[in-house]
Amino acid sequence: MMQPFGSLKGLAAPYYQANIDTDKLIPHRFLRKPLSAGYRNFLFYNERFTPEGAEKKDFVLNREPFNRAQILLAGANFGCGSTREGAVYALADFGIRCVIAPSFGDIFYANCLQNGLLPVVLPEEAVARLAAHLERHPGAEIAVDLQAQSVTAPAGDVHRFDIEPSRKQRLLKGLDDIGVTLEFAKQIEQFETSYRARLPWLVP
Repeated sequence: MMQPFGSLKGLAAPYYQANIDTDKLIPHRFLRKPLSAGYRNFLFYNERFTPEGAEKKDFVLNREPFNRAQILLAGANFGCGSTREGAVYALADFGIRCVIAPSFGDIFYANCLQNGLLPVVLPEEAVARLAAHLERHPGAEIAVDLQAQSVTAPAGDVHRFDIEPSRKQRLLKGLDDIGVTLEFAKQIEQFETSYRARLPWLVP
Protein backbone atom coordinates (compact mmCIF):
# COMPACT_ATOMS: atom_id res chain seq x y z
CA MET A 1 0.00 0.00 0.00
CA MET A 2 1.44 3.36 -0.98
CA GLN A 3 1.39 6.50 1.17
CA PRO A 4 -1.89 8.40 0.78
CA PHE A 5 -1.81 11.95 -0.55
CA GLY A 6 -4.35 14.38 0.90
CA SER A 7 -2.88 17.83 1.32
CA LEU A 8 0.65 19.11 1.58
CA LYS A 9 2.16 22.43 2.54
CA GLY A 10 5.86 22.30 2.02
CA LEU A 11 9.04 23.88 0.83
CA ALA A 12 9.26 24.03 -2.96
CA ALA A 13 12.30 24.01 -5.25
CA PRO A 14 12.47 25.59 -8.72
CA TYR A 15 13.84 23.44 -11.54
CA TYR A 16 12.18 25.17 -14.44
CA GLN A 17 13.68 23.39 -17.44
CA ALA A 18 11.77 21.80 -20.31
CA ASN A 19 12.11 18.25 -21.66
CA ILE A 20 13.86 16.73 -18.64
CA ASP A 21 13.92 13.04 -19.49
CA THR A 22 13.99 10.06 -17.18
CA ASP A 23 17.65 9.36 -17.89
CA LYS A 24 18.48 12.78 -16.46
CA LEU A 25 16.29 12.04 -13.45
CA ILE A 26 18.15 8.77 -12.83
CA PRO A 27 20.91 7.56 -15.17
CA HIS A 28 20.34 4.03 -16.43
CA ARG A 29 23.49 2.67 -14.76
CA PHE A 30 21.77 2.90 -11.36
CA LEU A 31 18.60 1.02 -12.27
CA ARG A 32 19.98 -2.37 -11.25
CA LYS A 33 20.52 -1.12 -7.72
CA PRO A 34 18.07 -2.37 -5.06
CA LEU A 35 15.76 0.23 -3.54
CA SER A 36 17.60 -0.30 -0.27
CA ALA A 37 20.61 1.45 -1.85
CA GLY A 38 18.69 4.71 -1.51
CA TYR A 39 17.48 5.99 -4.86
CA ARG A 40 17.59 9.56 -3.51
CA ASN A 41 21.36 9.28 -3.97
CA PHE A 42 20.94 8.84 -7.74
CA LEU A 43 18.41 11.60 -8.43
CA PHE A 44 19.77 14.02 -11.07
CA TYR A 45 23.11 12.31 -10.43
CA ASN A 46 25.01 13.73 -13.41
CA GLU A 47 23.87 17.24 -12.50
CA ARG A 48 24.20 16.96 -8.73
CA PHE A 49 27.65 15.39 -8.59
CA THR A 50 31.05 15.68 -10.21
CA PRO A 51 32.62 12.60 -11.89
CA GLU A 52 34.49 12.08 -8.61
CA GLY A 53 31.22 12.02 -6.63
CA ALA A 54 31.45 15.43 -4.96
CA GLU A 55 28.34 17.59 -4.70
CA LYS A 56 28.01 20.46 -7.13
CA LYS A 57 27.20 23.32 -4.79
CA ASP A 58 25.37 25.35 -7.44
CA PHE A 59 22.79 22.65 -8.26
CA VAL A 60 19.41 23.62 -6.87
CA LEU A 61 18.73 20.44 -4.88
CA ASN A 62 22.16 20.64 -3.26
CA ARG A 63 21.50 24.16 -1.97
CA GLU A 64 19.87 25.14 1.31
CA PRO A 65 16.92 25.20 1.78
CA PHE A 66 15.99 23.51 -1.53
CA ASN A 67 17.69 20.27 -0.47
CA ARG A 68 14.70 19.76 1.86
CA ALA A 69 12.05 20.38 -0.79
CA GLN A 70 8.86 18.33 -0.90
CA ILE A 71 7.52 20.02 -4.03
CA LEU A 72 9.36 20.47 -7.32
CA LEU A 73 8.51 23.13 -9.92
CA ALA A 74 9.51 21.86 -13.36
CA GLY A 75 9.28 22.79 -17.03
CA ALA A 76 7.15 21.35 -19.82
CA ASN A 77 7.31 17.66 -20.79
CA PHE A 78 8.89 16.67 -17.48
CA GLY A 79 9.71 12.96 -17.28
CA CYS A 80 9.75 12.31 -21.01
CA GLY A 81 11.87 9.50 -22.45
CA SER A 82 12.02 5.89 -21.25
CA THR A 83 9.48 4.13 -19.07
CA ARG A 84 11.80 3.67 -16.08
CA GLU A 85 9.85 3.69 -12.83
CA GLY A 86 13.11 4.35 -11.01
CA ALA A 87 12.75 8.03 -11.92
CA VAL A 88 9.73 8.25 -9.64
CA TYR A 89 11.43 6.15 -6.95
CA ALA A 90 14.35 8.60 -6.91
CA LEU A 91 12.11 11.66 -6.54
CA ALA A 92 10.01 10.03 -3.83
CA ASP A 93 13.04 8.75 -1.90
CA PHE A 94 14.52 12.26 -1.98
CA GLY A 95 11.33 13.50 -0.30
CA ILE A 96 9.46 14.96 -3.27
CA ARG A 97 5.72 14.30 -2.92
CA CYS A 98 4.48 16.58 -5.71
CA VAL A 99 5.81 17.83 -9.04
CA ILE A 100 4.15 20.85 -10.66
CA ALA A 101 4.76 21.36 -14.38
CA PRO A 102 2.98 22.55 -17.56
CA SER A 103 3.02 18.96 -18.91
CA PHE A 104 4.50 15.52 -18.26
CA GLY A 105 5.65 12.50 -20.18
CA ASP A 106 2.60 10.20 -20.28
CA ILE A 107 4.25 7.11 -18.78
CA PHE A 108 6.07 9.11 -16.12
CA TYR A 109 2.76 10.74 -15.16
CA ALA A 110 1.15 7.30 -14.74
CA ASN A 111 4.13 6.01 -12.74
CA CYS A 112 3.82 8.97 -10.37
CA LEU A 113 0.19 8.17 -9.65
CA GLN A 114 1.04 4.50 -9.12
CA ASN A 115 3.63 5.40 -6.49
CA GLY A 116 1.88 8.10 -4.45
CA LEU A 117 3.60 11.10 -6.04
CA LEU A 118 1.16 13.76 -7.26
CA PRO A 119 1.87 15.26 -10.71
CA VAL A 120 0.06 18.59 -11.08
CA VAL A 121 -0.45 20.24 -14.47
CA LEU A 122 -0.79 24.03 -14.40
CA PRO A 123 -0.58 26.59 -17.23
CA GLU A 124 2.98 27.33 -18.29
CA GLU A 125 2.73 30.99 -17.31
CA ALA A 126 1.60 30.08 -13.79
CA VAL A 127 4.43 27.57 -13.30
CA ALA A 128 6.99 30.07 -14.60
CA ARG A 129 5.74 32.70 -12.14
CA LEU A 130 5.87 30.27 -9.24
CA ALA A 131 9.39 29.14 -10.15
CA ALA A 132 10.60 32.74 -10.42
CA HIS A 133 9.10 33.55 -7.01
CA LEU A 134 10.91 30.58 -5.46
CA GLU A 135 14.21 31.73 -6.94
CA ARG A 136 13.72 35.14 -5.35
CA HIS A 137 12.43 33.77 -2.05
CA PRO A 138 14.24 30.54 -1.08
CA GLY A 139 12.31 28.67 1.57
CA ALA A 140 8.86 29.76 0.34
CA GLU A 141 6.16 27.14 0.77
CA ILE A 142 3.41 26.03 -1.58
CA ALA A 143 0.19 24.33 -0.45
CA VAL A 144 -1.30 21.51 -2.53
CA ASP A 145 -4.77 20.18 -1.74
CA LEU A 146 -5.76 17.09 -3.73
CA GLN A 147 -9.34 17.00 -2.45
CA ALA A 148 -9.92 20.60 -3.54
CA GLN A 149 -7.63 20.15 -6.58
CA SER A 150 -5.87 23.39 -5.79
CA VAL A 151 -2.37 24.83 -5.51
CA THR A 152 -1.92 27.88 -3.28
CA ALA A 153 1.12 30.00 -4.09
CA PRO A 154 3.25 31.68 -1.39
CA ALA A 155 1.52 34.98 -2.18
CA GLY A 156 -1.90 33.39 -1.64
CA ASP A 157 -3.17 33.12 -5.22
CA VAL A 158 -4.94 29.83 -5.91
CA HIS A 159 -4.58 27.68 -9.03
CA ARG A 160 -6.95 24.83 -9.86
CA PHE A 161 -5.83 21.61 -11.51
CA ASP A 162 -7.56 18.62 -13.09
CA ILE A 163 -7.09 14.95 -12.27
CA GLU A 164 -9.01 11.86 -13.37
CA PRO A 165 -11.55 11.06 -10.59
CA SER A 166 -10.58 7.42 -10.06
CA ARG A 167 -6.89 8.33 -9.85
CA LYS A 168 -7.74 11.04 -7.35
CA GLN A 169 -9.56 8.60 -5.11
CA ARG A 170 -6.74 6.09 -5.31
CA LEU A 171 -4.22 8.72 -4.23
CA LEU A 172 -6.43 9.93 -1.40
CA LYS A 173 -6.74 6.35 -0.12
CA GLY A 174 -3.14 5.35 -0.86
CA LEU A 175 -4.11 2.54 -3.22
CA ASP A 176 -1.85 1.14 -5.93
CA ASP A 177 -3.09 -1.60 -8.31
CA ILE A 178 -2.67 -4.28 -5.64
CA GLY A 179 -4.44 -2.12 -3.09
CA VAL A 180 -7.40 -1.61 -5.41
CA THR A 181 -7.65 -5.38 -5.92
CA LEU A 182 -7.51 -6.03 -2.16
CA GLU A 183 -10.51 -3.75 -1.66
CA PHE A 184 -12.48 -6.57 -3.29
CA ALA A 185 -10.82 -9.33 -1.26
CA LYS A 186 -14.08 -10.38 0.43
CA GLN A 187 -15.96 -10.65 -2.87
CA ILE A 188 -13.06 -12.57 -4.42
CA GLU A 189 -13.02 -15.00 -1.50
CA GLN A 190 -16.79 -15.49 -1.74
CA PHE A 191 -16.51 -16.19 -5.46
CA GLU A 192 -13.70 -18.71 -4.95
CA THR A 193 -15.70 -20.52 -2.26
CA SER A 194 -18.80 -20.67 -4.48
CA TYR A 195 -16.70 -21.72 -7.49
CA ARG A 196 -15.14 -24.63 -5.63
CA ALA A 197 -18.54 -25.75 -4.32
CA ARG A 198 -20.14 -25.74 -7.76
CA LEU A 199 -17.25 -27.25 -9.69
CA PRO A 200 -15.18 -29.31 -7.26
CA TRP A 201 -13.71 -31.43 -10.07
CA LEU A 202 -11.92 -28.34 -11.45
CA VAL A 203 -10.10 -27.65 -8.17
CA PRO A 204 -6.91 -29.72 -7.63
